[in-house]
Amino acid sequence: MTAHNLGSLGAVPSPGTGPLPTAHLQVAGVTASYGGHRVLHGVDLAVQSGGITAVVGASGSGKTTLLRIIAGFERPDEGEVVLGSATVAGPGAWVPVHRRDIGYVTQDGGLFPHLTVARNISFGLDDLGRTERARRVAELLDLVSLPYDVAERRPDQLSGGQQQRVAIARALAREPELMLLDEPFSALDTGLRAATREAVARILTDAGTTTILVTHDQSEALSFADQVAVMRDGRLVQTGHPFVVYTRPADRGVAEFLGEAIVLDAWLDGSLASCALGYVPVRNPPARGHVRLMLRPEQVQLVADSPIRATVEKGVYFGSETSARIRLEPRADADPRLDPEPPLITIRHANAALTRPGQRIALRVVGEGVVFPA
Repeated sequence: MTAHNLGSLGAVPSPGTGPLPTAHLQVAGVTASYGGHRVLHGVDLAVQSGGITAVVGASGSGKTTLLRIIAGFERPDEGEVVLGSATVAGPGAWVPVHRRDIGYVTQDGGLFPHLTVARNISFGLDDLGRTERARRVAELLDLVSLPYDVAERRPDQLSGGQQQRVAIARALAREPELMLLDEPFSALDTGLRAATREAVARILTDAGTTTILVTHDQSEALSFADQVAVMRDGRLVQTGHPFVVYTRPADRGVAEFLGEAIVLDAWLDGSLASCALGYVPVRNPPARGHVRLMLRPEQVQLVADSPIRATVEKGVYFGSETSARIRLEPRADADPRLDPEPPLITIRHANAALTRPGQRIALRVVGEGVVFPA
């Protein structure tokens, strides 16, 4: 897939700037409430034609409500939803679900258990003749990389990953303008989940289908989409390319939600932050003086020799890498304006033998840090 192609995104709006006039899907100023409780607060989102956007957030952040409003299962209190050139929800406008030309795939796929794969996929294609329906089923099975001999099986005769591919095929059968995926991989085991996610991303990219994925899985969002929208408490707090959102999060909450983060007491002078890991460059620092510096664990690397040293307190082996809990040693040139207590941080390393408890190690920082107000 072409998920992390920065050039394919064009301009991406920041929260509150409104939708892009060229977007295939535009959500502008959408609010929603349940029982007097505000669930969405003026959400703006733009998705380009053929793009894949992942809406990610903790449970209760409002991401599924947003998806249901886009699909037409719920009405917004305020704001509008525009698909292509048509306003499907907004002041004085409402297009029902069955007329929105949207495909929708849920966590369990929603296949009809009493129908064969072929009849599941062709459900709703009654306007086609029998021969044309069979041809369309064959095309779609090929598109989702399933052999034609599964056509006469029922869903319970397929693996979980195969069922999700059939659900994708059924959703694509009527060539929808927009595909909505609501936690479609969460019921699959780890290995199958990764393989199915990769296959579905390829299918949607090859079909050129504009897609929104809702997930609480950070790695899924980052690997699946070419745009990530982070929701918190009913608001989109950051929208952008996965690499940008991960490496330059808008705030500490986004940083810690999207992955492990090392956050250190630091003092910022110019574009260099002084901390327990030495001097770390910072791009476009928004603050000066006393700050909190954020690094990703993979940015802290083991080296043969360095003035930055630490002692390993605990290692957790994951096979391909080890997560090591280490205590940094006081620096000889430590900044007196910072907390003198040597911090505990967690890093990752491929060689478990180098991160045994009690071992002293030397470190260096690669790349830039991100700073937040202290």
